[in-house]
Amino acid sequence: MENNLLYICAVFALAGFVKGVTGMGLPTVAMALLGLVMPPLQAAALLVVPSLFTNVWQMLARRGLYEVWLRLRPMLLGVCGGTLVGGALFAQADGKGLLGIALVLYALLGLSTWRWQVRPGQESWLGPIVGAATGLLTGATGVFVIPAVPYLQALGLDKEELVQAMGLSFTVSTLALAVTLTTHGAWEPAAAGMSFAAQLPALAGLLLGERLRLLLKPALFRRCFFVTLFALGAHLSFSAA
Repeated sequence: MENNLLYICAVFALAGFVKGVTGMGLPTVAMALLGLVMPPLQAAALLVVPSLFTNVWQMLARRGLYEVWLRLRPMLLGVCGGTLVGGALFAQADGKGLLGIALVLYALLGLSTWRWQVRPGQESWLGPIVGAATGLLTGATGVFVIPAVPYLQALGLDKEELVQAMGLSFTVSTLALAVTLTTHGAWEPAAAGMSFAAQLPALAGLLLGERLRLLLKPALFRRCFFVTLFALGAHLSFSAA
């Protein structure tokens, strides 16, 4: 892992920058690029601290967190249960192929014009299903955006509520992933130390991305982001075949 130190720092700086611009994407970018040089389980261990730190930052950026927690609680409980099950099912698998497929699906959703709408009466039963599915993918790949992010976007939240909701969802997913990794022995001292070190370039990238957010064209940036994810996901899928 030490041989890839500069690469790891560059990956987290870039991932933090993407999160600063778009409000999401740190774990997705990090897992996609780290997955090129190491197994997903090892990459996920590096992800824990930078993801937790930046998502708590995002989650606490505005008031109203308790109300968001109450609304999303069914989904978040599903995330916790699904992550533990996913980690148990896929702990011994390489996971690169599944990670690649998850990235491709996420990229296709991001590039499409399809929009999902969830009615208030559906949240009580749909939230746990979405959370469990997200948790299964989190435990298997370390990526926790599918289907959680499309679901949150479908709730009709305003922009700031959505950013806070994603921060809360990603924080819970990161904690559940950390528990799963610890259970399966992947959270070792070397990985933990590297994960703590990786939060520095991630934070630097986050702050830079937040400063440049107003200067960039969000639509163009997001399109380039999803095209790149699609290419990385396709590469991981074919290399694992």
